[in-house]
Amino acid sequence: MGKMQLHFLPGHRRVTISTRDCLPEIVKAQGGGSGKASNHRRFSCRAVLPTAFLLTIIMPFLFFRTAFLALDGATGCPSLDCIGRTLSQRFQWIGGDASRALAAELTWAILKAESELNENQGDDDVPESLDDLIADLKANTHNVDMFVVKTKALLSKMEQKVRAAKLQGYIYRHYASIGVPMSLHCLSLKLADEYSSNAAARIQIPSPDSVTCLTNNLYQHYVLLTDNVLAAGVVIASAVKSSAKPENAVFHIITDKKTYAPMHAWFALNPVYSPAVLEVKGLHQLDWPSESNIKVVEITEMHGAVKEYFYNRWQGSSLSHVSSDFGREMEAARRSPNYVSFMNHMRIYLPELFPKLHKVVFLDDDIVVQHDLSHLWEIDLQGKVNGAVETSKKFEVYLNFSNSFVSKSFQQDRLAWAYGMNVFDLQAWRKTDITERYHHWLKLNLDSGSTLWRLGTLPPALLAFDGYVHTIDSKWHVSGLGYRPEIDQQTLEEAAVLHFSGPAKPWLQIGFPELRPLWSRHLNFSNEFIRSCGFME
Repeated sequence: MGKMQLHFLPGHRRVTISTRDCLPEIVKAQGGGSGKASNHRRFSCRAVLPTAFLLTIIMPFLFFRTAFLALDGATGCPSLDCIGRTLSQRFQWIGGDASRALAAELTWAILKAESELNENQGDDDVPESLDDLIADLKANTHNVDMFVVKTKALLSKMEQKVRAAKLQGYIYRHYASIGVPMSLHCLSLKLADEYSSNAAARIQIPSPDSVTCLTNNLYQHYVLLTDNVLAAGVVIASAVKSSAKPENAVFHIITDKKTYAPMHAWFALNPVYSPAVLEVKGLHQLDWPSESNIKVVEITEMHGAVKEYFYNRWQGSSLSHVSSDFGREMEAARRSPNYVSFMNHMRIYLPELFPKLHKVVFLDDDIVVQHDLSHLWEIDLQGKVNGAVETSKKFEVYLNFSNSFVSKSFQQDRLAWAYGMNVFDLQAWRKTDITERYHHWLKLNLDSGSTLWRLGTLPPALLAFDGYVHTIDSKWHVSGLGYRPEIDQQTLEEAAVLHFSGPAKPWLQIGFPELRPLWSRHLNFSNEFIRSCGFME
């Protein structure tokens, strides 16, 4: 049997593993530098096999270590120059002149790789995977420079794939959060059919003897703006159940034209609000003043323009070459799926919607009421317009302070307040220019190419209500249940209102199973419409 020979030539940085009779030739790797020749060091086949075995274990570790260092350069080391210096420092512990020389050459190759990679970004020979890179190294003799360039190209391609996959995940989750589940669609269709065929589904709400309560300021008035029948039913049912005196409560539900019939039919056939008073109105039924009507048309056009701008950017973007800003926009859209709903803008018209009311409590449709809310009417807003819970997020989370329009008018470290459960003093509101300021900022954002904030209706509200917000106790409103299920049990139990803000709504499959019972316990699963549309407990 012949002998295997392993030759080290440190001066030429050459490693040759050869055999005459023992094993076939395995790898040849040649460095690009020159140096003094050295004596051949020979090992027997018996010594080489354990060495080769150890190399198969160590080399993947070294490759991935280098890969992590390179990827780390995307944040901590933005250039290959930084990566080269880092690698040089990391290899200092390796002893021997030849090893240090190899480390120096590897460092120099990394410093050169960035320019070479930029020149060859369109090459088709960039490895598709680590296996392809290893196969290429086995099949061809490469100097250190080419090895570094190809490794860097592979890492760059992998980074692009990761970014594309992350954005694709944002898109899928966004679709899941804004899409209408088949069960909800079924419910709306069945109720619309019931409205057209069943006189009981069209009875007047409220009854004629309760109509005067709708404008009576001795009652406590709650407002919902929604196009979700099931969610509205949970809000009303939980609020009535939690109220100490539900007979003093009046609920005003404002919806769009397409949802009016199923919404009316639901509450006509399921009087879960009794003994409270409830009305359902469509936007098409409102008698707007001409000035307000012009504002609504204007905000409708602006909302449509923002949606068109956003979706045009979305459709025109390559998933593998998306900007970080666009990724953040998609993340904002994922976290605030209702930004596409025009109904969210209608809350800025509460003084016009209810011209005879003095004070209302606004409730979002993704909330659950757990405790009596009547004490909200006892809170002194101290001349402010909006009573709201303060959050831990700062203005800089929602607004772009690199824009001079924002930075010169507001402080980025100010804490934001939460939409979802708000006490509005409509009398004080009518004495301000809040609605006009809201329109002003919407138009300014549209004219700037939607660069003042990242989507949603909270950012312009933060700007419009600035100086008119009174902070109330945080126990009144706990938000964020649509994206953080880890809220402690005591906080959940003490909260008067639980707000499922975020993409994981409790009526969606992506809702958190551990939180969904807080919402679903207010549904009557024996109801024929809920049962026939496949809602599950």
